[in-house]
Amino acid sequence: MNTLPPALIRSLQHAKGFDEETFRAVHEQGGQITSVRRNPGKTFNVQHSIFNSSLEAVPWSSNGYYLPGRPSFTSDPLFHAGAYYVQEASSMFLEEALKQAVDLTQPLRVLDLCAAPGGKSTLLQSVLARDSLLVSNEVIKTRVTILAENISKWGTVNVVVTNNDPKDFQRLENYFDLVVVDAPCSGSGLFRKDPAAIAEWSENNVALCAQRQQRILADIMPALKEGGILIYSTCSYSPEEDEEIADWLLEEFKVESVKLNVKEAWGIIETVSAKYNSPGYRFYPGRVQGEGFFIAAFRKAGNSPGVQRQKVKTKKDTEGVTKKELDVIRPFLAEADGFFFFRQHEQVIAMPRGMEDDLKLLQASLYIKKAGIRTGAVIRDELVPEHEFAVSTIISHTVKRFEVDTETALKYLRREEIKIDTGDKGWALICFGHLPLGWIKLLGNRINNYYPANWRILNR
Repeated sequence: MNTLPPALIRSLQHAKGFDEETFRAVHEQGGQITSVRRNPGKTFNVQHSIFNSSLEAVPWSSNGYYLPGRPSFTSDPLFHAGAYYVQEASSMFLEEALKQAVDLTQPLRVLDLCAAPGGKSTLLQSVLARDSLLVSNEVIKTRVTILAENISKWGTVNVVVTNNDPKDFQRLENYFDLVVVDAPCSGSGLFRKDPAAIAEWSENNVALCAQRQQRILADIMPALKEGGILIYSTCSYSPEEDEEIADWLLEEFKVESVKLNVKEAWGIIETVSAKYNSPGYRFYPGRVQGEGFFIAAFRKAGNSPGVQRQKVKTKKDTEGVTKKELDVIRPFLAEADGFFFFRQHEQVIAMPRGMEDDLKLLQASLYIKKAGIRTGAVIRDELVPEHEFAVSTIISHTVKRFEVDTETALKYLRREEIKIDTGDKGWALICFGHLPLGWIKLLGNRINNYYPANWRILNR
């Protein structure tokens, strides 16, 4: 076990809730806590799943559970079907913060600014009203692909994945009702989970991270509408990245702190910043069943209604979809009338009705990696379906399905040849625990496996 940085210990001596002896002991023990969050949008058979036991609930999450150990998630077909997300328990507190700071019954425009790999975005999808729009952004190009993959597995349709720098969102002035910034940080809150990170920690890196956090927040603030909510969080213990950032926000912008109520039994420590007494919430391993985490909420002053829906010229690569094509696609959809459709190259994409102008505005302002659900391409009056359509929550239950056992499911997920006793022809879904894993093409005497090559399981 690497020695905890003395400079970090010194910086925390006056932090509320910090107990050096407990802090050192919990890191020396090096225990691992594994937690997952179920997808409320997908119903599945738990008989052969990690949920087929009496699991302890994460107290501040409606769908979070602690596992008794860490299973091989790669070998669990339900993981690939988007039945749950493996997420650190402390960060699930975002749900409680949202419930207290935001009216989640209303349709909201929401931005998850630093979203990869997707934990907070999938959480947001689970608690937002159905008519809300989530923009899930990742600035690092190499990380946006895994973000889009995890969004696809979660299956919801009202999400746009973008790959933009925070300053690009200034083009959307006064647009978002809620902005979540889980800021890049020095990572000291994850020392127990990742001891190797200790060697990378330094006071200089903390200072650099604090400067980057200020830049990110300054860049994004114009996009938050007046009266809107900003949720700021880090996985750092350093006050420079936590309470001092709260004071900086109150100093530089017209925002006010939002106090949250936490139950004493949870073990979460409410702190206040040195200058403006801004409340923040610290998670210390040893006090909570989770890793180090900090979160605070702010409301932007004013009561402007924000950006009204407006007509924006459609980009050239987005074309209309013909009635004939829609007639091919509709039988695959659970609620065909709830969507509008547009074409991007050969793909027909579905998004909820009412978001047409929002999408056009986003297209005119940002680089979009993924929007809505790609249903597939209509070729010679037949839908060649996309994988994300199979694992989406908008797929019809009337689509032909084959329930398979674990061995067959894993063979499918490795993109190997599978055998099913059927003489049928056409497209069908392979399912495990009643959840679709992906498409197969029935050819009478054989089956083509259409699981995406870049998603396949490589280990055995």
